[in-house]
Amino acid sequence: MADKREKKTAEKPNIHPRNKHTGRYDLKRLKQEHIALKPFVFKNKYGSLTIDFFDPKAVKALNKAILLCDYNLEYWDIPDGFLCPPIPGRADYIHHIADILAKNNEGKFVKGDKITCLDIGVGANCVYPIIGEHSYGWSFIGSDIDKKAIEVAENIVMMNSNLNGKVKFRHQPKPEHIFSGILNTNEKVDFTICNPPFHATKAEAEAGTLRKLSNLKKKRVKKAELNFSGQGGELWTDGGEKRFVLNMINESAQFSQNSAWFSTLVSKQSNLGVFYDRLEKVGITQHITTPMGQGNKMSRIIAWTFLSAPEMKTWANERWVNE
Repeated sequence: MADKREKKTAEKPNIHPRNKHTGRYDLKRLKQEHIALKPFVFKNKYGSLTIDFFDPKAVKALNKAILLCDYNLEYWDIPDGFLCPPIPGRADYIHHIADILAKNNEGKFVKGDKITCLDIGVGANCVYPIIGEHSYGWSFIGSDIDKKAIEVAENIVMMNSNLNGKVKFRHQPKPEHIFSGILNTNEKVDFTICNPPFHATKAEAEAGTLRKLSNLKKKRVKKAELNFSGQGGELWTDGGEKRFVLNMINESAQFSQNSAWFSTLVSKQSNLGVFYDRLEKVGITQHITTPMGQGNKMSRIIAWTFLSAPEMKTWANERWVNE
């Protein structure tokens, strides 16, 4: 049996080399191509162009400019209050998953719309499907417990010809479930991704935001204004990240033959040991931990599979096209 514990490298990662956003944002170009960003761009004390990353409206305008200009979108918008995630980190996740698939495909990238990803908690922003389709041509199933978020994401897909027919959405009526109620018994997807809610309560989420903002501003911040927005199930869930991911691991065992790889982001390094132990107990054949770093934030991806090496080879031969 393959070694189940593939140890992570030192947690000081660089941005993924295939990520479009390896340097500073090209705000000069972005504000020229997306005029709505222009009012939020100014020169800092060093003479460099920047925006106020503590202003949710500025962050949203930047994200919209990036998605329209760099990902060939014709339309993108979300209502105020919904999570507006930083694009570079989301792109890193997609590229690291592409690397994992390539390792099982003779080192060749797995591309095309026959490849299907289940995005657990797709959110109103629909960012992972946008990046995955643009970068590798993948198709997506986006699940979410929030019907309004799905409606907004569906509108984004409908308004963009390159996404039409490549992203489907499914409402999860039972928040305690991850795959049950979303995947059919005999349905197959090639991998799953998830950016889970990290906090156990709203109060914990606000306290974390206050700490982050105080550290960034180097002074005490009393009001927890979320620069990347987010609400309810996007930021907190009963039991926090630990319970959510443990539930995901447990439930993945019931769908062990439905996906080649399962994966999730993990924010708290202290949870890793608990997750590794649970993965061993449910009978995975291999897991991989990939560190990620964006600015001051550190996180990591855990990916796992129940397929043996021969089963993975069969899966690749039947579903993946070498390119």
